[in-house]
Amino acid sequence: MYGGGYGQQSYFDQQMQRMMEQKQLKDFMRMYSNLVSRCFDDCVVDFTSNKLNDKELTCVNRCTLKNMKLNERIGQRFAEENAKLMEDQARMGQ
Repeated sequence: MYGGGYGQQSYFDQQMQRMMEQKQLKDFMRMYSNLVSRCFDDCVVDFTSNKLNDKELTCVNRCTLKNMKLNERIGQRFAEENAKLMEDQARMGQ
């Protein structure tokens, strides 16, 4: 317990949950912003039109897909490593 009983533990857990949600949202927004900046900077070169030309559109689509797959793979690796860590900690606790 956290020094005072179940009610405080529940409050603490709620606060931790809120903090984790805020951090996840912040991380997602940072990732999204980086993706937009990177793909825009790499792909958009013609500013004479208010629309993307075919080459730019293809580039943006490929850039976005590539970065989304990269982030997905990073997430998978993180989950795998986290699972291994949890298993190791469980073994040490036995």
